[in-house]
Amino acid sequence: MNKHRILVLGAGYAGAYAAGTLARRLSPRDVGITVVNAEPDFVQRLRLHQLAAGREIAAPSLAEVFAGTGIDLRVARVTAVDPGRRTVALDDGHGGGGLGYDTLVHALGSHGADHGVPGVTEYAFDVSARPSALRLRERLESLSARADGGGAVLVVGDGLTGIETATEIAESRPGLAVTLIARGELGVALSAGAREHLRRACDRLGVTVLEHVTVEAVEADRVRCAGGAVLASDATVWTAGFMAGPVAATSGLEVTENGRIVVDRTMRSVSHPDIYAVGDGAYAIGDNGRPLPMSCASAGYTGRQATEAIVARLTGRTVPNAKLDYHGNHISLGRRDGILQMVDGEAQAKPTYVGGRKAARIKAGIVRMSLWGTAHPTFGMPKRKHRLVVAPDAGRTVRTREHGTAAHG
Repeated sequence: MNKHRILVLGAGYAGAYAAGTLARRLSPRDVGITVVNAEPDFVQRLRLHQLAAGREIAAPSLAEVFAGTGIDLRVARVTAVDPGRRTVALDDGHGGGGLGYDTLVHALGSHGADHGVPGVTEYAFDVSARPSALRLRERLESLSARADGGGAVLVVGDGLTGIETATEIAESRPGLAVTLIARGELGVALSAGAREHLRRACDRLGVTVLEHVTVEAVEADRVRCAGGAVLASDATVWTAGFMAGPVAATSGLEVTENGRIVVDRTMRSVSHPDIYAVGDGAYAIGDNGRPLPMSCASAGYTGRQATEAIVARLTGRTVPNAKLDYHGNHISLGRRDGILQMVDGEAQAKPTYVGGRKAARIKAGIVRMSLWGTAHPTFGMPKRKHRLVVAPDAGRTVRTREHGTAAHG
């Protein structure tokens, strides 16, 4: 009997979790799991702004992470998906190649969205991937090494990534003049108290905040803003939103305007039922009736729901509904400060918040747990694993458990 092929594209928080969970729960007699990732190491995306600012961030080898799990790892870039043939085209740097699948888990994440602003691709830095964060790190180090020990750093975008990046750079490299450019009001989604806390943190760290400013073009040494203003810049960091990569859209899947795969309640593509999407690349409606935001928490929720659905469908069980909640945001403001802002059922900020060192410790704890969970993908692996009932389109008869009885399809 041929094994059912599960192919996981991407080994970030969502992809590594999904692969590890599937390896825990499905019998290797019936299922083969392969993970494709562009880099050989696990990237702590939650900490890429810290990496860029100069901190040393652990990057566990994926070969070691998946060792002993039965999961095959392919280090390659995904270039295309052919849903009709159920194949994925890869580029491993030594030529093309491909893999077939029966069930596909899309976990390729997201990258910075330039929104069509001229010069962003050519001149701006970002912290959405490890290579780009390392390029920014090199640039900041060169600025700090100048005779005057300074330079102007512009961070464009006042979302969580922009706030964390600006405050981290300002604290780690106090000789640099850091400016945070906000399209609207800084921290508008936070409660009044949290907004005031954020402003105090920016003042303490020397971050200049420019509100209600729209950047219209990025150049090598400056940015041009609406209204004619020009701001000098030795390093422009673009954090003004994210979008999914082009693979899903060019492969014919139903996607949103920013490239996210439209999925049902079980994280299955509404246009291609043998494809699941998790993490930033999934457009999923949460239990509050609103789309889940691109976040580490959403990666956990969507990853859990997808794996529950895959296991249930392959083993003849009822698909359970895992929680799809959005509780709030954890924002780091350098190493010793932060904001924990919870939200209500309408995704609006609650009046109270947690700030300061306590919030920083909570955020650090979440990051440590996320890394530990990824580095131990099959922790608590059960001795008895579920076996497949019937492959989705093969009509084969197999046993339902390691020591179970036959189930006829």
